[in-house]
Amino acid sequence: MDYLHTPSILTEHIIEYRGCLLHYWLAGNVDSPMVVMMHGATMDHRMFNAQVVALSENYRVLAWDARGHGKSQPGGFDLTLELFTKDMLRILDQLQVEKFVAVGQSLGGYVAQHLYMRVPDRVQAMVVIGSTPIWKAYSKAEIWALKASLTLFGLWPYNSLTKLIANRTAIKEPVRQYALEAARRIPKEQFMRIWKAVTLAVNTEGLPSFRFDLPLLLMHGEKDRTGTIKRDMPYWAKEETHAEYHVIPGAGHNANQDNPEVVNELLHTFLDRSLRYS
Repeated sequence: MDYLHTPSILTEHIIEYRGCLLHYWLAGNVDSPMVVMMHGATMDHRMFNAQVVALSENYRVLAWDARGHGKSQPGGFDLTLELFTKDMLRILDQLQVEKFVAVGQSLGGYVAQHLYMRVPDRVQAMVVIGSTPIWKAYSKAEIWALKASLTLFGLWPYNSLTKLIANRTAIKEPVRQYALEAARRIPKEQFMRIWKAVTLAVNTEGLPSFRFDLPLLLMHGEKDRTGTIKRDMPYWAKEETHAEYHVIPGAGHNANQDNPEVVNELLHTFLDRSLRYS
């Protein structure tokens, strides 16, 4: 799979919102159920190339460059999960999409959760790849380490940092090449704003009484070493009434790119079952 270019089946669209030209892409029949795909930090719409190709025959697929990523520039000075969420809702409202499936990887997984919190009646199902639950209360040590990474990354030479991101993101070399190219499209100042948003995604309080009352597919790569994902995703699945959980063999943090065959099969099965009775 080519991750350095946009598949020809995708058509590009632009909307201006709050000082940013938001770029997004659509594929599939306008009358098919909408599946919204949201990438991780420093990535862009191309990380879902394999899923777009696999799903577009039966679904309408939307992929974007989130504010501050890829073509969606300028990102602005205050990047937050709330703003990412408002950006996506602006796009969906312009398209007059009432119901949709939210698919998010890493940072995109946090945006998917915020979309459900904001408009639960519109989210038909949710898929999270390599992320953690926003309702969980994290330890003071974990939050301290997350905050400290912001200072550390600020001091790190950017060429070296982007190589580290690429190598820790993926197992397969073509995916690493894509991750490096995508990260290097972003100036370091913008990267720091993106990473600040990541550090604010979770906290020590959590949301003790909140859970996701919808079909929920949770998955991460077998070799994902990012944060507490491998620990927290199975725990997350046990805490949710309608969740299923899978470990993607031979895959790293960008599991949908490292092993698209397994991820696509899981997506097809989950979407078919979840939307059949919705």
